[in-house]
Amino acid sequence: MIDIELLQHLETYLTEHRRLRFDNVLQQRTKHFTVATEDVYQLHNTSAVIRSCDVFGIQEVNIIEERNSKRIDREIAMGAQKWVDLNRFHSVKECIKDLKQKGYQIVATTPHENDCLLHEFDVSKKACFFFGRETEGLSQEVLDEADCYLKIPMSGFTESLNISVSAAIILQHVTTKLKQTDIKWQLSKEEQLDLRLQWIKKTLKSSDDIVKRFYEDKNNH
Repeated sequence: MIDIELLQHLETYLTEHRRLRFDNVLQQRTKHFTVATEDVYQLHNTSAVIRSCDVFGIQEVNIIEERNSKRIDREIAMGAQKWVDLNRFHSVKECIKDLKQKGYQIVATTPHENDCLLHEFDVSKKACFFFGRETEGLSQEVLDEADCYLKIPMSGFTESLNISVSAAIILQHVTTKLKQTDIKWQLSKEEQLDLRLQWIKKTLKSSDDIVKRFYEDKNNH
């Protein structure tokens, strides 16, 4: 449970503008959709995907690092990793198991399987969109486990897009479509409060000291 008194106390350190910004962004956040990147070894691609997730309100990103362990490129992500939750996995199997336990269908984004075009995609089901390596695409393991293959319609000679561009196009489309439905896609009140507390702590430079003083004062009264 969130300590509401602590949350209210920490909020007194924020500007009115920042508080309203948190309100507005939290209302648009969702876990109905999530994203997974598989061994994407160019840092700017992973970071740009995280940035797109933040922009389109996707709260969780799953990073599979079987071969390519990476740090997030802060410059490219523009600080987005502060606002988005990163779940790291050492194997595809581990990641897919976790996602399926949470009720997500596995959606393989690939230009080579003509299962479902983007405009046909059913947004009513919880879904995780998988994006693969720059040159090889998704592994056979992901393709075998996928519940659905998703394709962005293309009309040119080039058959694929950079993964960060693909992610932005897909997320913009599915989140816009989702918000036009009656589906309860928003975070629960408890999740919103928890996230708000996390964000405030990340915003305030001396949040640990403020929290410590708050509890010391509380215990002394």
